[in-house]
Amino acid sequence: MFIIDANIKYISIFVEKILTFMPTLYLIPVTLGDSTLERVLPSENHKFILQIKHFIVEDVRSARRFLKKVDKEINIDELSFYILNQHTSVDEIASFLNPMKQSFDMGIISEAGCPAIADPGADVVCIAQEKGYNVVPLVGPSSILLSLMASGFNGQSFAFVGYLPIQSPERIKALKKMENRIYAENQTQIFIETPYRNVKLFEDIVSNCHAHTKLCIAADLTLESEFIKTKSINAWKKEKPEISKRNCIFLLFK
Repeated sequence: MFIIDANIKYISIFVEKILTFMPTLYLIPVTLGDSTLERVLPSENHKFILQIKHFIVEDVRSARRFLKKVDKEINIDELSFYILNQHTSVDEIASFLNPMKQSFDMGIISEAGCPAIADPGADVVCIAQEKGYNVVPLVGPSSILLSLMASGFNGQSFAFVGYLPIQSPERIKALKKMENRIYAENQTQIFIETPYRNVKLFEDIVSNCHAHTKLCIAADLTLESEFIKTKSINAWKKEKPEISKRNCIFLLFK
């Protein structure tokens, strides 16, 4: 009995040591725009970022700028960057984690907000989980959650559907489908658009959704120009918002 207990204790200590030295993939949030780090990112993130030498990023230049904002003394030339975007192949994505085979920690830096949320970083996280690496999400701003919090809509059941179709007929069909889910399932619908198409999307919403359906528009979240308003479609018809070329997120509910 004592021998078994001793063996179990030895195994648990051994496993704990293995886990302690397991490399970690850190998911590093960035600001949603040109705001100070202190406003939206915990100071604790600083220490994790400085211990990383290998970063998976969407754009090297913006990642370098962000890291310099984190610490002006950081030596960018000592860092390795792996570009992850819509052109990156599956094989390339898998190879990005090779430094972790040598016990190096790595970080994913998104263009804005939190990595792996409406972001290609999710593919890297999936591979890291399959390989048994530690995955640690750091705290930071998410436009999806911030807009939902401020909308007054259902935060128990919601869906983020990303970008709607570009062509107006298909986009209107998508809007109608989302509106049906609002009333059938009591589910908040969240979606985004390229900034220069915001106005056209807004026009399609107010022209095709029911007058009593509610629309929340959240623009420039966490910035000094932040704008968040919830109104019925009928009320929005009387007040056209200034959302052209601004980073916006749209929410529909009943």
